[in-house]
Parts: sequence; C-alpha cells; structure tokens
Amino acid sequence: MNNPNYSPIFETTRGDIVESLHYGAYAIVDVSGNLIAELGDPNTVTYFRSSAKPFQALPFIESGGVEHFGLISAEIALICASHSGTDKHVEIAHSIQQKANLSESNLLCGVHPPFDKSTAEAMRKREEEPTPNRHNCSGKHSGMLAFAAMNDWSKNDYIDPSHPVQKRILNCLADLFDLSADKIHIGIDGCSIPNFAAPLYNVALAYARLCDPSSLGTLRANACRSITSAMTTNPEMVSGPGRFDTCLMNVGKGFILSKGGAEGYQCIGLMPGALNEDSPALGIAIKISDGDLKDRARSPVSVEILHQLGVLNDSDLEPLLKFSPRSPINNWRRLVVGYSQTTFNLHPEK
Repeated sequence: MNNPNYSPIFETTRGDIVESLHYGAYAIVDVSGNLIAELGDPNTVTYFRSSAKPFQALPFIESGGVEHFGLISAEIALICASHSGTDKHVEIAHSIQQKANLSESNLLCGVHPPFDKSTAEAMRKREEEPTPNRHNCSGKHSGMLAFAAMNDWSKNDYIDPSHPVQKRILNCLADLFDLSADKIHIGIDGCSIPNFAAPLYNVALAYARLCDPSSLGTLRANACRSITSAMTTNPEMVSGPGRFDTCLMNVGKGFILSKGGAEGYQCIGLMPGALNEDSPALGIAIKISDGDLKDRARSPVSVEILHQLGVLNDSDLEPLLKFSPRSPINNWRRLVVGYSQTTFNLHPEK
C-alpha cells in the first residue's frame, strides 16, 4: 500500500505478527463544519455509493412527496434503504408503487437474489425467481419513480443523469456538501442510478446537516427530519435482520443514523445530544481503501469510532458483538490463533 490518502485502520494477527492489514480514511465533522477528527486524508475523493440514499430521497420528500402519496414512515425508510429483500421489504416496495400508480416493471434497478439468507432459501424451495422488488435498491427506485410521476416527468429514463429527478438530487447534494455541482464526480452505480464522489469531509458535513438541519430552511429541514425519523424508527427497513445498519440504529435509540455503501464505505450521523446534553450533530464518513468486500473492517471500525467518541458504552457493545473492534481468530479446532482488531486512536484536529 503506497497511497498517502489512507492509513492503517484494521489488522489481523497470527502469533506475534500482523498477517493482514487494511488501510482506510475517515472524517468526523460537526454541523458547523469543524473537522473533529480524521485518519488519512479527509479530502480523499471517493464514491459514497448507497450511503447517498438519504440524500437521493431528499428532493422528493421536500417537494411534498410524502403528503402527495400519503407515505408512511416505513415507506420513507425503504426509499432510503439497501434492504435485504425479505417479504416485508417487498410488501413495502409494492405499497409505494401502488400509491404512486406504478408497477414493479417500471423499476430499472435490475434483479439479484435477496441478501437475506432465509428468504433466499425459502424462494429456492418454492422455485420462485427474484424480481426487481427483491433488489436492495428497489425502494430508492420506487421513490425516484414516484417523484417523476408526481411531476409528470417521464418514467422510462428516470435513471439518466440529465433527467429532472437526477438533476434535483445533484443540486441538493451540492448544497449540502458546500460544493458546486461541477465539483461532484458522477459515475453509474450497480443499480444503474447516477452515483457521486466527493471528499470525505464534505460527505461527513452533509450527514451532520441531515441530523441537525436547523440552518437549511423550513422545507428542507422538515424533509431531513422526516428522513432521519423514518430511518431510526424503522431500522429493519433500512437494512435487514442481523445487518450492521439495523443493529447499530437499534442500539442508538434514535441518536444514531447509519447507512453503509458498497466498496467499504460507511456513513454515520449523530443527532444533537448523542454524546452529551449539549453536543452538536456530527457526521462520520469512512472509507476502507481495498473495498472490504467481506465487511471485515468497515463495521468494527465504525463501532470503535463510536466507542472512542463515547457514543457507545461497554454495555452498548454487547448486542454489537459480531461487529466487535477486537475479535479472536479461531482455527478449525477452535483454538485462538490471532485477532482481528482496529489500529487507530481518534486524533482531534488542533
């Protein structure tokens, strides 16, 4: 590894030496834009993948989409979700589509098997093929289609970067990032929607503003509160059984917003008062440089950051044990042969 943007962040040991090492970077920013802590370069530019979903929902929500279609909290959460494709997730996606006079066939996200293993196994037993509503992004796509339908925009090209839905999203992100739109890199995500790359600092700032939108104007502030409330009260809709975002938000009891993304990206928002009575909202943006395809590093790094900040105490770590910042590595005889563990301390900006 020879990239100055990233620093050692997570390691595995065997015996008395480090056997494997992940590099990463993070930025922790308060709602006023102060850089509270960082590892690596907080200005590292990288795609934040599905961590963008709350912001991709924001223009629809602030334009009155909830009221127009009579959406409930669980439906708002699914629009912001990378869900597991359970029957309940499919039911909520279908509900959004019914309310907006849409069909599952309108979705251009593609198809993949459910992330939830029990659901996938049940479907195999009944020889049921997955459909677009099982896709982890079906809520996001349903929300974008509903936004298009509400404004009489075309629905067959809503994924195009030049479509009004996507332009609204880009401009919204630029506002929250404090960047001009032409400074945000655009690529195409796995579900065919435009995705965005920006510095970790600016993404963390946007999450802090999402959690405390008091400076954003009434319409946007109310939309932000609708999104954070829906996600934190319906964490199972945002992710799924046993998955990190769901487990962390359950522990957070309304003070922690969590949204992961592909290729080792994780965003966390802390509501005002999460650290102590007077603490400001904070945004945290984390990137594991190698993509962390098996999620070995991202979740433990997130838990350790929150533990070092004082947001999670020792008792909070118990229900997050499978995401522990330090875990034994066992061989096939269940002997402890090493450890996987985080390698950093938070360094306050001087």
